[in-house]
Amino acid sequence: MISGAEALRIGRPLESVSSWAAEIVVVLNAEVTDATEAICREHGARVIRESWKGHIAQKNSAAAKATQPWILAIDADEVVTPELQAEIRRTLSNPGTCEPYAAFSVPRLSCYAGRWIRHGDWYPDRKVRLWRRGTAQWGGEDPHDRLDVTGAVGRLRGDLEHYSYDSLSHHLSKVQTYSDIFVREAQARNRGARLFDLVVRPPWRFIRGYFLRAGFLDGWQGFVIAWMSALLTFLKYAKLREASARRSTPQESSSR
Repeated sequence: MISGAEALRIGRPLESVSSWAAEIVVVLNAEVTDATEAICREHGARVIRESWKGHIAQKNSAAAKATQPWILAIDADEVVTPELQAEIRRTLSNPGTCEPYAAFSVPRLSCYAGRWIRHGDWYPDRKVRLWRRGTAQWGGEDPHDRLDVTGAVGRLRGDLEHYSYDSLSHHLSKVQTYSDIFVREAQARNRGARLFDLVVRPPWRFIRGYFLRAGFLDGWQGFVIAWMSALLTFLKYAKLREASARRSTPQESSSR
């Protein structure tokens, strides 16, 4: 695990692995002053303080400190269910089951506004989180990390519980953050935004999540998630269009 100041919620994910994991490694941000470190040590974790280097570098640092043949990565807002725990232990204890694979993906089940979301774009939300040491490395672009695996990836069926946003306001703040990150990444690749991106992509995102992937079965929460996904899509391309216009304005002025 990597962690910042997570004293209010890190106990639950640690408790979900402390009784069966051979070791627990937590790379904790150097500046953290709350009780996170004490809670980690209470659950038997080895805590290493490091300056924040970004999600990808921090996760690679934590993985490099693991000594067991298989590594499981979870975040401070995730919990290993008893079903997933049993499946992991059963799989890794059977050479015939685990030997063909370098890693395994797990379905992530998110809790949103008091409801488990089992449809739409949010489920099964598979993540590769269990891998054979030495066969994978964290990549992607901060903060959207992904595990790049050398070898075959199997699929486990037990859920990894994800306690996502604390509130609708929290969700909205993340929409703003993620759209800003998208703009920076798109500009680094010299990517622009077309009218198609603004007009077609947002409603398609809602239709796909709410109707085609049955998000309507998740009650009003499913409706909100579908709209927020559409909003994020719209803001990403609207902000990119705005940034592109701002970048071109000085050039136009200087040419006159």
